[in-house]
Amino acid sequence: MYATYIFPRLMDWVLRGQRFQTERHRLLTSAHGMVLEIGFGSGLNLPHYPGTVTALHAVDPAPLLLDRVARRVARAPFPVHIQRVRAERLPYSHATFDCAVSTFTLCTIPDPVMALCEVQRVLKPGGRFLFLEHGRSDDSAIARWQDRLNPFQNWVGCGCHLNRRIDQLVSEAGLQLDHMNRYALPGVPRIIGEMYRGVAARNGQPPPSKPVSQAPS
Repeated sequence: MYATYIFPRLMDWVLRGQRFQTERHRLLTSAHGMVLEIGFGSGLNLPHYPGTVTALHAVDPAPLLLDRVARRVARAPFPVHIQRVRAERLPYSHATFDCAVSTFTLCTIPDPVMALCEVQRVLKPGGRFLFLEHGRSDDSAIARWQDRLNPFQNWVGCGCHLNRRIDQLVSEAGLQLDHMNRYALPGVPRIIGEMYRGVAARNGQPPPSKPVSQAPS
């Protein structure tokens, strides 16, 4: 009851707040062409994709809030195709997508490195992975609290982890980090509001030289 009805509605309400919508819009301005989204959720990214997107293929194993998803998909200006599968085993051919997107998803995927390896596999040469995630703090005191509270968060957040190093997961999967911003989301407790927003490239296509930033832009 909680995981199927209560938690999805709570998360939809929280994550459609204005601050989160601003973060989504900032991330997705460079999305283009054929796009893959892992962890589609209730479709909150849809209004923020630019006109350069020609089609969206989304994967999410959980069929939740289907009425809201249907309304949001109906308003999208491009075709949206959703498959109820796990990101660790994507049902697409090699080099299919121009971009891949993950927002507030890598915290819950059971094997995030495997999922990101799959993302790399299905990206075209020169393709980019756009990510917006919360994760482990660089502040050691906050990170210790994230470690302490992580078992409780796993339960109350239906598999969500507080303490994953998102940049490390991206690198372990072989994606090449282009640029990344680290910052604390205003108005959100830091144990859950430590943000990673960035872009990585498919391996074998070196991204433009750009330093990793520790402040929002």
